[in-house]
Amino acid sequence: MDYDFKTKLAAERERVEDLFEYEGCKVGRGTYGHVYKAKRKNGKDEKEYALKQIEGTGISMSACREIALLRELKHPNVIALQKVFLSHSDRKVWLLFDYAEHDLWHIIKFHRASKANKKPMQLPRGMVKSLLYQILDGIHYLHANWVLHRDLKPANILVMGEGPERGRVKIADMGFARLFNSPLKPLADLDPVVVTFWYRAPELLLGARHYTKAIDIWAIGCIFAELLTSEPIFHCRQEDIKTSNPFHHDQLDRIFSVMGFPADKDWEDIRKMPEYPTLQKDFRRTTYVAASTPSHKLHIVATYHLQKLLTMDPTKRITSEQALQDPYFLEEPLPTTDVFAGSQIPYPKREFLNEDEPEEKTEKVFNRQNHQGPYAPITQSLQGNAFREETAESTRQVQST
Repeated sequence: MDYDFKTKLAAERERVEDLFEYEGCKVGRGTYGHVYKAKRKNGKDEKEYALKQIEGTGISMSACREIALLRELKHPNVIALQKVFLSHSDRKVWLLFDYAEHDLWHIIKFHRASKANKKPMQLPRGMVKSLLYQILDGIHYLHANWVLHRDLKPANILVMGEGPERGRVKIADMGFARLFNSPLKPLADLDPVVVTFWYRAPELLLGARHYTKAIDIWAIGCIFAELLTSEPIFHCRQEDIKTSNPFHHDQLDRIFSVMGFPADKDWEDIRKMPEYPTLQKDFRRTTYVAASTPSHKLHIVATYHLQKLLTMDPTKRITSEQALQDPYFLEEPLPTTDVFAGSQIPYPKREFLNEDEPEEKTEKVFNRQNHQGPYAPITQSLQGNAFREETAESTRQVQST
């Protein structure tokens, strides 16, 4: 590239530090970099933004893929990527998002703490229903546009605080998202392990080679159950060991303990799963009771809807479109655009982090399980050959931003 042109281009390039005030406003950090709460310096725009700095030697293919997808996706329940800033001098990439004051992980944590302090405060039924409806609406949009999210979990479901979009759900983190075609391609050959393992569908744990949109639906079912009880329904104590082997004995044991071992008539194709021989060797059907959900904790209609989302056989699992039309959403209280339904928001705002303060042990555990929080996983990489099929097109799209 011509030196003079390169110099002129660098001088004309917008710089994050000239446009935004964010120093001392760090709200997240991890191996990916840092996330700041930011405001424009011009004083005319009072809107709050999430400004994410990606550290490293350049932009990863995972980031390229997410940026390329988010530039095309426009939906009220999908996080909006406002702009990408490339800083060639220090080789940093900055991503500008809408700022969300809350996420489901912190909301659930708040209610779990209230139980621990013997002052139990369940999420209101109307709020749970509104959260679920908006999550399904956002996922239906993604699925209708041939996008699998593949990493749905509470930390990746943001909720807007006070402002014009108060109480609006925003599905975040498209770092693991993947375009798929009809008929579905065998993505599992490239990505043997996807989805944080508490929210991982049984077909993934059994090595399915042709998984579908149903994996997102299972994860939503897990989130729904967690909203209802403030506890992860398939909590497994074992660490999520990164491996190309999808089979996870303890996680399957947890699922079967809650849902029961699937009968042959309920999931006929289970015998075709690559890890079925391992399943036969490690598990005995008689060890588990008949399929059930923890209904004693849940409202009966919610339980029925939950069972549809957590159907073992992915071909029988309800779709996002079917779920949105379920009678559950026609029963009072009806879902609302503002999940807080106009009430005072009881959840604390995100706290700013000290630049040099070490992370607490509990936050480290959370970070390992939840990939460093809601804005974080954009630069996380999958194991194996996950990104080999990426082309230079994604990079060209980002560079043209």
